[in-house]
Amino acid sequence: MNLRRNLFWSLIALTLLALLLAACGGQTETVGEPEPAAEEEAAPAATEAPAAEESDDMDMEPIKIGALAPLSAPGAVVGGEAMRDAMLIAADVLNARGGIMGRPVEVIIVDTEGLPERGTAVVERLINQDGVVGIGGGYHSSVGVAAKEVARDNGVPIVFAETWNDTITSVQYDEIFRIAPLSSEVSAVDVNFIQWLRDENGMKLDKVVILTENTDYGIPAAENTTALLDGAGIASVTFSVDIGTQDFAGIIERVKAESPDMIVTLATGEASYNFTQQAADAGIGPQDVPFMCNQVSLVSDAFWTNVPDGNNCFVRRIGLPQKLYNDVAQELVAEYSARTGKDDIESYAMASYDSIMLIAQAIEDSGSTDPADIIDALENINHMGALGPITFPINRSNTPDQAGVDPKWWHQFPDPAITIVQYQEAGQDAVDTAVVYPNVYQTDPPVIVGQE
Repeated sequence: MNLRRNLFWSLIALTLLALLLAACGGQTETVGEPEPAAEEEAAPAATEAPAAEESDDMDMEPIKIGALAPLSAPGAVVGGEAMRDAMLIAADVLNARGGIMGRPVEVIIVDTEGLPERGTAVVERLINQDGVVGIGGGYHSSVGVAAKEVARDNGVPIVFAETWNDTITSVQYDEIFRIAPLSSEVSAVDVNFIQWLRDENGMKLDKVVILTENTDYGIPAAENTTALLDGAGIASVTFSVDIGTQDFAGIIERVKAESPDMIVTLATGEASYNFTQQAADAGIGPQDVPFMCNQVSLVSDAFWTNVPDGNNCFVRRIGLPQKLYNDVAQELVAEYSARTGKDDIESYAMASYDSIMLIAQAIEDSGSTDPADIIDALENINHMGALGPITFPINRSNTPDQAGVDPKWWHQFPDPAITIVQYQEAGQDAVDTAVVYPNVYQTDPPVIVGQE
């Protein structure tokens, strides 16, 4: 009986204490975010650019533009971070000008992780939860291939910055635009360069080994390159790996057994760093065999940190040499350098900036945030971007059939410059690399290693 009475008074005391704490307005501070429940997947991180100061007036609600970037593994993180920085600069520039149609701008950047299923999820979120009126950025082709379907289903335009797979535009969706080059066109430049090394520089070129990734970028890029090499009378062997691969020991032994005259890397991101340095450790790196490295190698600090034996790498660079930058590009480089400490800006960062600015101009030109009106304006746009004058001449008013061109040119920026540069000094900054091809842009002849 006493035990029951004690329990009763204990419960009364606890209740009174709880009421007292509530009346005093007690505050709970949470350190860190709670872990997601086991059965739920944590949402990918998003970055919002600060909007210009908002008004209580509904007309001053921010215009929201979505943006895609790989900000965590297995995506190309260093590339994604560069794209993010450039797209945040775009938002700041727009807001400093007074926004779009007098309204502030928010650029909401989501992490695709370089995975198609994540790309689908984050684009659905941007459109249906965040309420964006257009989307820019995008690095991995696999993400672009998946994301384009969500854009079509929802009628919201995407301007892709760095997704090369031909089918992204060849399906001819009204909502899909691209300022990155076509994969097949890049492969043609690669093979023309390889032929040029053989025919005009006397390089022995009987066999090329291609290292590619099992993605919507790597597979067709390797197939296109193989077919073009075959047409040039050059044999090739392709080895493929999963995106994000770290250990290439087994592949490298098989590459060595082929005794290649050149190695071409079509694996993206950090995987390309791993392969290149591990090949160097095995005696078939850029200082031993002519070696085309992935374009992420132009992130100089990350490249030399991860590939200390990467000198003499040939690297494909999208965009003109810095000496030919227009005023927009020069202003962008100045701001980008101030924020990142880099002397130059990566091509995909430049394209990401342009993708946001294109959407902004399309909204201004149309005087509307209706996605259908933005699409109409993009088809007719003439935008002076960091990449140069950007237009989309193949569209609903001038279809591929009417223009007599392949469907891949649908909503495709036709003039992205493509050059081949080479690191010719260990530790060299990307801005100082030698432009070796094509001849019209050449600053130095190529250094050819490992030739008898």
